[in-house]
Amino acid sequence: MPLREVEFPSDPESLKHAKEKYIVFYSSRVDGKMWCPDCVAVEEPVQRIFGDENGPSAVIVYVGQKAEYGSKNPFREEPWKIVSIPTIIRLKDVRFFHR
Repeated sequence: MPLREVEFPSDPESLKHAKEKYIVFYSSRVDGKMWCPDCVAVEEPVQRIFGDENGPSAVIVYVGQKAEYGSKNPFREEPWKIVSIPTIIRLKDVRFFHR
């Protein structure tokens, strides 16, 4: 299943209704390369697993440049509360509860 990509700034709320089964949160790219070394390290296995024609469906979300990924990043807030990247979330019977 081909991977779909969403560039920052995307509407975090729109991801609640993603058709894919997984969301992969990565750092954004600078000159074609992700600034997060951990994201770079898992890029090939993620492509191999989710990019395979028979693999699970996934959408890649780029959370922004290093400065944009600070404490005010919308993906660090409800409903996603991402605290580190890369992060992979499985969407199954998604329910969001606000505190």
